[in-house]
Amino acid sequence: MANIDLSGYNLGELKGLQHDIEREIKSRQHQDLQKAREQILAIAQEAGVSVEELLAAGSKKPKGSKGQKVQARYQNPSDNGQTWTGRGRQPKWISEGLASGKSMDDFRI
Repeated sequence: MANIDLSGYNLGELKGLQHDIEREIKSRQHQDLQKAREQILAIAQEAGVSVEELLAAGSKKPKGSKGQKVQARYQNPSDNGQTWTGRGRQPKWISEGLASGKSMDDFRI
């Protein structure tokens, strides 16, 4: 890169140069972005993939989808309405049963 002697410029000229440089940087960034878009579209077209499919393939989960419901694995023997999937915090009735000597198998559905 060429060294440019800026000592001969006054402040107004330097600010003008700075403005011109910033404008040129933005212009080149825009051109690079446009070129990248065109390349991506060309590659997608060659592969027979739409841009929407291409973008959706990179997402982890489709929008609006929630986790799957999990069936309960354990049930309170004294109250059949109380169930637990085995995930998350252990219900009080499980921890009390384990403390009294029962095993997890005693609660299986």
